[in-house]
Amino acid sequence: MNIKTINYFTASIILVLALSGCENKQEQPAGVSFKTMADALYAVMKADRTVYARDVINRLVNQEKAIKASEHWKDDKALPLPAQIFRLGAEQAAEDGATFSYGLLSEWPINKKNAPTNDIEKQGLKFISANPGQHFYADEKLGERQYFTAIYPDVAVTDACIECHNDHKDSPKTDFETGDIMGGVVIRIPM
Repeated sequence: MNIKTINYFTASIILVLALSGCENKQEQPAGVSFKTMADALYAVMKADRTVYARDVINRLVNQEKAIKASEHWKDDKALPLPAQIFRLGAEQAAEDGATFSYGLLSEWPINKKNAPTNDIEKQGLKFISANPGQHFYADEKLGERQYFTAIYPDVAVTDACIECHNDHKDSPKTDFETGDIMGGVVIRIPM
């Protein structure tokens, strides 16, 4: 079993435990709060994202110069960028039937699709930027469904992250440094 399989398995177990015994969708699952579940999912996502950025992208692209990473990775025969791996994982989890969703948003998105689109997203991104190390939690209604929404800081962990964002032609912010909050990880869990 590889690390990605173990992490996906861990997240799946947390989800099953959190949702077991939930007869009324508006009730909090017995034993595991939505906050605890979101925090656990984020821990796995953050670890996977950090390892990929640090041990794959930074090492192979910046240090060893063995291959490049590109937003056009299929055409360029390159490695996908960490944000793309994150999005692909979210899409795969959705295809596999995950009842929660997650994604990356930023106040300074390179891809305009990653800009906040509602008040909760805007409030959450502003909160985590103004309060380093803290997380933002809210209940929100989207359409006819109620969600527990959590927003966590997406921090620049390697030179590869910083160089990509600072040098990208579409980047609205070009002065990121290691440890800066570049955006947020948004996790939504249906209530």
